[in-house]
Amino acid sequence: MKDRQDAWTEENDLLLAETVLRHVREGSTQLNAFEEVGDELNRTSAACGFRWNAVVRHQYEKALQLAKKQRKQRMRALGQEQGKKKLLYTPPTPSIENVTEEVYEAIPVSSPTITTSNNDLSIDVVIRYLETFRGQTGNMQAIQHENSRLRKENDDLHRKIQELEKQVTQLEANATTIQEDYETLMQIMNRARKLVLFDEEDRSATSFKMDRNGNLEKLAE
Repeated sequence: MKDRQDAWTEENDLLLAETVLRHVREGSTQLNAFEEVGDELNRTSAACGFRWNAVVRHQYEKALQLAKKQRKQRMRALGQEQGKKKLLYTPPTPSIENVTEEVYEAIPVSSPTITTSNNDLSIDVVIRYLETFRGQTGNMQAIQHENSRLRKENDDLHRKIQELEKQVTQLEANATTIQEDYETLMQIMNRARKLVLFDEEDRSATSFKMDRNGNLEKLAE
């Protein structure tokens, strides 16, 4: 197992760029380049591929286009030398009609991929290409599955946030009601206290009564 490393140096990025461009020019695949760099830097091919697509590729876009152009010229020259204009697929030897650029990327130039006796691709080339395609399909399915899982998790978190917001709103409303009830209760208690004080003052006050001559007469308690 290869150890993942977080820090990429300029030398690492330069090695990655040169290796990918060389593989593209020679008709190999970027996946093979990632594996070669991974062996060199003791990293996984997935880490090298992520670094290339996320950071390094943007710095070498023109060089990558030039490498692809050189690869086409190389394949065209090879086809002219062998007198081939099309690559067909006919039994019993499997071949592919109208081979696209992706097929060329999956076929290393250094390996015996094209037979010299006829216009067909060898069975080993087709098997190698199908295995590469299957691996890419598996990776895509894994990415789609992870994306679906993250979407579902995000939706669950969004629903929980909405529920918590409703609870907070309800608690705020309850707190407001409690505050209003408390203020009302305090007003009632203050009124009751004042009534008690007034009643005590009335009881303690001396009572007088005016007689017929206009004089005040103290009443007995």
